[in-house]
Amino acid sequence: MKLLLLLTLAYTLTCGTRAADEPLALLDLEGKRHTPLVAADAKPVVLVFISPYCPTANAYLPEINRIAALYRGRAAFYLVQSDPSVKKADAIKQVELFEIRTPVLLDPAQHLARLAKARVTPEVVVFHGAATPLYQGRIDDLYINQTRKRPEPTTRDLVAALDAILAGKTVAVPLTKAMGCSIPEVN
Repeated sequence: MKLLLLLTLAYTLTCGTRAADEPLALLDLEGKRHTPLVAADAKPVVLVFISPYCPTANAYLPEINRIAALYRGRAAFYLVQSDPSVKKADAIKQVELFEIRTPVLLDPAQHLARLAKARVTPEVVVFHGAATPLYQGRIDDLYINQTRKRPEPTTRDLVAALDAILAGKTVAVPLTKAMGCSIPEVN
């Protein structure tokens, strides 16, 4: 039964509503086409769902930049704008303001958000082998709840997950609850 669920998920993530041989493709802010779930070089693929209208997502952007730089060359990072109300100009302004160096994909039809089952910003989904989700949830445990946070995180969930994946190990905690803003229409 578990194998059947994994195969169904793999099929859904690679095919979705497109032809079986056509992977999901999204444009970045510069108009470049990306197929984030196709890992040609077998690197883990890290999707970080963000929104320029979410203070929690914006607060995490320096940490996301730091983690993306730390794993550059070993993991493929994509930031994903899946809020249909996000204006391209606002997404560009967010990139400039937070000095984002990672591709920012536009997903206004929410294809990637639905396939990844992302519900909030910021939420992270890490895939390996193009269709196998190995981690989903928060970046770290900085936020105790929606309105309260610690001075410093005590658990760095995304870093721990990436370290395990890159070492060929199982992610110890593959699912955590992300705190942030709901992605409209997906919920």
